[in-house]
Amino acid sequence: MTNTPLLQATSVSKIYPGEQGSGIKETDITIQRGKITAIIGESGSGKSTLLKLLYGLLSPDTGVVKFRGDRIWGPEEKLIPGHDSMKMVTQQTDDLNLYAKVWENIAIMLPHTDLKGKQEKTEKIMHQLKMHHMADKQIASLSGGEKQRVAIARAIIVKPEVLLLDEPFNQVDTSFREGLQQDIRQIVKDTGLTVIIVSHDPAEVLSMADELVVLKEGRILESGEPKALYQHPQHLYTAKLLTNCTVLSNADANTIGLKTKAEHVVIYPEWVETTKSWTRKDWEVKQVLFKGCYEDLLLDNKGITLRVLNDQFGKYAEGDKIHLKLNKWLEY
Repeated sequence: MTNTPLLQATSVSKIYPGEQGSGIKETDITIQRGKITAIIGESGSGKSTLLKLLYGLLSPDTGVVKFRGDRIWGPEEKLIPGHDSMKMVTQQTDDLNLYAKVWENIAIMLPHTDLKGKQEKTEKIMHQLKMHHMADKQIASLSGGEKQRVAIARAIIVKPEVLLLDEPFNQVDTSFREGLQQDIRQIVKDTGLTVIIVSHDPAEVLSMADELVVLKEGRILESGEPKALYQHPQHLYTAKLLTNCTVLSNADANTIGLKTKAEHVVIYPEWVETTKSWTRKDWEVKQVLFKGCYEDLLLDNKGITLRVLNDQFGKYAEGDKIHLKLNKWLEY
């Protein structure tokens, strides 16, 4: 039994009626125990549907979902949908008591039979998620991101084996998002919690996940470790999901000097180097976009636009002519 997967879907399908035929189509997935798995894909690719199938909020049209080798019951078979060993957090925080304090909203998830243990566990989870300063605040006074943090704390405090997160950081301010992601990673490391996250933000999944699963039109296109998938995506679709890259047609690639027979060429902004040249200055700076710790340069050459990352602030201005060196590109 030790080799039995913690959570596994085999040939699952869930198709919604309509011209688009959205949903999940004959999908197999095995979730790694004690890891963070991120499911990514375009809007409508089936991310949330797959998450709900894994949790038991939806019943598959075909196939089966199993937890520790036992089939997960769907909403037609279970009075309160969702597997008892899992917890799910969505963008919605409607189940919070708006007029109770943060502490009370978290502590209420535990039974009253052991009051000392209840207090200790609430203290611990608030410490892990850095929430002590919020303890006496009413939920109604919190920002959307703070409410999301409370929802995650309520889910984790009951010690589920699997935590499912559906776009959990949408309402969390950028300044707090990274800290919350790090806190969840630390909890995974400390407790062995298994996390499945659906996200549309590549920055989230690349820094947080141990495994990426790429969905396209209801099917898994590819999967792998984030760094490997980012550097060597097998499909154009994945490259476009993970970075704000430049995609050139075969004709455009040849026009700027890339001799290739591939239909498409992908260039990441960080793979382009601006170099000095007295004679060749083929590219004109059309826009300089400030991004905080770096700039995006939008360059033009014969009507072809290329995005380049620049960390030397003020070096280039609109209208400057420069020479480029391409260190790497992908062909599809």
